[in-house]
Amino acid sequence: MNKKHPGGEPSPSTSPTRPAPSPDHGDATATPASAADPKRWWALAVIALAQLMVILDGTIVNIALPSAQRALGMPDADRQWVITAYTLAFGGLLLLGGRIADLVGRKRAFVIGLAGFAVASALGGAAAGPGTLFAARALQGAFAAVLAPSALSLLTTTFTDPRERAKAFGVYGALAGGGSGAGLLVGGLLTEYLNWRWCLYVNVPVALAALIGAQVFLRDRSGRRGGHLDVPGVLLGSGGLVALVYGFSEAGPRGWTSPWVAAPLMAGVLLLAAFVWWQHRAAGPLLPLRIFRDRSRAGAFATMGLATIGMFGVFLFLTYYFQAVLGYPPVRTGLAFMPVSVGIVIGATQIAARLLPRTAPHTLMASGMVLAAAGMVLLSRLTVHAQYVPHVLPGLLLVGLGMGLTFMPVYATATVGVPTQDTGAASAALTTVQQIGASLGTVLLNTIATGATGRHSRAHGPADSGTALAEAMVHGFSVAYWCSAGVLLFAALVAALTVRRGKPSQAGSKPSA
Repeated sequence: MNKKHPGGEPSPSTSPTRPAPSPDHGDATATPASAADPKRWWALAVIALAQLMVILDGTIVNIALPSAQRALGMPDADRQWVITAYTLAFGGLLLLGGRIADLVGRKRAFVIGLAGFAVASALGGAAAGPGTLFAARALQGAFAAVLAPSALSLLTTTFTDPRERAKAFGVYGALAGGGSGAGLLVGGLLTEYLNWRWCLYVNVPVALAALIGAQVFLRDRSGRRGGHLDVPGVLLGSGGLVALVYGFSEAGPRGWTSPWVAAPLMAGVLLLAAFVWWQHRAAGPLLPLRIFRDRSRAGAFATMGLATIGMFGVFLFLTYYFQAVLGYPPVRTGLAFMPVSVGIVIGATQIAARLLPRTAPHTLMASGMVLAAAGMVLLSRLTVHAQYVPHVLPGLLLVGLGMGLTFMPVYATATVGVPTQDTGAASAALTTVQQIGASLGTVLLNTIATGATGRHSRAHGPADSGTALAEAMVHGFSVAYWCSAGVLLFAALVAALTVRRGKPSQAGSKPSA
């Protein structure tokens, strides 16, 4: 006889005569469906294309922002909303998007997200004023919040064979980690040789190709019958995430003591605390907390959050370093970041994907974080007179390889063993952790770097020359890189201590010892 646990789902019986759980209610890895689906690798291509589009859009607009500001007459005080509108909607609505995928079906949510993202991108590209561009970016973020969790959950349910699953997650992890660097290159090329509007228009043909591929190659069951949306959970969870992301985004220009920063951060913490309280009591929770009861899965989530906190300062600081210190133009700046993306692809697809079927995931995660930390230490030694190949390139390659080794087993570990009806919520939670980590890491490391730059300037007298300003800036970056290295080493420790050798237990069942 099955017993109910607090999350409301029956725990699987240990009786040897009990039939295997059905795909709708059991472990998402228990079904050999992928072996019978001859189109599964084409499905991976479609999912990867959509994921790449979402990741690229997080950075592709950054390089185009100065051109867009000039073209639309955008005030300096408002230009941050081109970025913030996207991150607020994306980060705040991810949990809702994940549950929508579980309720209406992952393929249907995937198609809705793609179509909406394409329309929002076209609207932004045709914007005649700042308001339209801000609204379009918010719409992009909202539809990305539906698209990203459905893509990851489709991947989880499509590939169930351990070796095939490792390869598929290797590709996904490579795109998730390397797409940001590729976005800087694509943004630089489009801005320099076409114009800034193509940084948005480029999403339209990509989304259309993915839409056609989704109709042909993706397979998925319909949504849950009788399911309903947890409205209080949506209000509390989305409201808390929006408040946190907004507070982090405002901390850079306003400072941590500003009421426009402290109030949203406090409100976000309170709303998320109320959200967790409500999820314990809701009949159909937005985010079933049973997902986090397994130690390995929780450790994978924590490792992802810490990794993104430590990593995202690289893109921010090196963008300024390449352009303001070394004098690189936009396209050369984008090309300079490519070793990070190449390292992530190699680490995820050629190393981690091959080793994961026979290597404990915590070994790969911890090793990856140590490698990335070593890369940060090398970057901390940069000077205003550094050269790219001997001084910058080795650190970028180590960071890329380390992140690739980490992201791939994190994605695989965080989603394995989750019941099929919860894969959307689990995927959304993992993407949310990544998004919040990126926002928090960018703000924290930028604050550390700015403070160190100011102290260096005061200690060495007034910075009345370009060289003095550059030296102070590079010193600030160096301090931030050391902090990044510390965060990544802590992530290695967390992975080593929390992620077990075996796969996580099915959510809702008692974790294995």
